[in-house]
Amino acid sequence: MSTQLEIKPCIGLSNMVFGAAMPDIEKILGKPDEIELLDDIDDCQSTVWHYWDQGFSIFFDENNSQLFGCVEIDNEEATLWGKKVFLLNEQQIIDLFKSKNYSQYETEVHEWGEKRLSFDEANIDFYFEKNKLSSINYGKPLNGPQILILPN
Repeated sequence: MSTQLEIKPCIGLSNMVFGAAMPDIEKILGKPDEIELLDDIDDCQSTVWHYWDQGFSIFFDENNSQLFGCVEIDNEEATLWGKKVFLLNEQQIIDLFKSKNYSQYETEVHEWGEKRLSFDEANIDFYFEKNKLSSINYGKPLNGPQILILPN
């Protein structure tokens, strides 16, 4: 994928939408660098396609017909609403979300020292190490109507 990674909360990543099937994602991205099966959480199994050199991983929900449901990004060139999000600090990210009418958020410092900033309504988490954004994890909306996405 040679285009810019565009984070689209509740929608997808760049031109990939949540709910897309594995073959549709592979047409866009090509074969992943590594495939991993995560099955260590009760009732939650995912196939993960890692694109290490491009700085992101795509998660397919095993309990939902292996559809694209989540993405994790650590590519510092990724954009969110036109901003290079990895250049923003925590307050700037909060302000950006407030400008898009996402005012509710929560934070938590994990025992290993990483800080998480979450906007549950957008189903997105930002992780900070030593006050610097290190990764973003977000997925399809948890609530609301199911959206049927048909491939072109």
